[in-house]
Amino acid sequence: MGAPVEQIWEWLDQVPDPEIPVISLVDLGIIRGVEWQGDTLRVTVTPTYSGCPATSVINFEIEKALRSHGIEKLELKRQLSPPWTTDWLTETGREKLEKYGIAPPQPAGGPQRCPHCGGSHLERISQFGSTPCKAQWRCKDCLEPFDYFKCI
Repeated sequence: MGAPVEQIWEWLDQVPDPEIPVISLVDLGIIRGVEWQGDTLRVTVTPTYSGCPATSVINFEIEKALRSHGIEKLELKRQLSPPWTTDWLTETGREKLEKYGIAPPQPAGGPQRCPHCGGSHLERISQFGSTPCKAQWRCKDCLEPFDYFKCI
């Protein structure tokens, strides 16, 4: 057996999401499990949605990161059920999104405040933002547009 599972989680927490590089794959909540099966490390990944175009890049980055730490035998398992939900974002991930200028998902279905100025006078510009999982909004207080990470 190789490195302790806790150490592997720390390594994976350094792998950025390719579409939103300010948060890690662990912050995003798509790393569902890490376990040793004999001398093979199994990492279970749930994509944000089944057609996510970044899935192959994510798998490549996971493999690259773990191999750079000496993991030789590696199995990436794709798990679609239960499906990923924005509830799986860590609190740290939500904070990082907001500091980056992306409003984190809210149960009410829309941003509560502008990630730039904190204003609450908001309007939706488009149901779709820079990626399918985001919508475009604008703050009427500071007039800045911003992405909102949709609840899924």
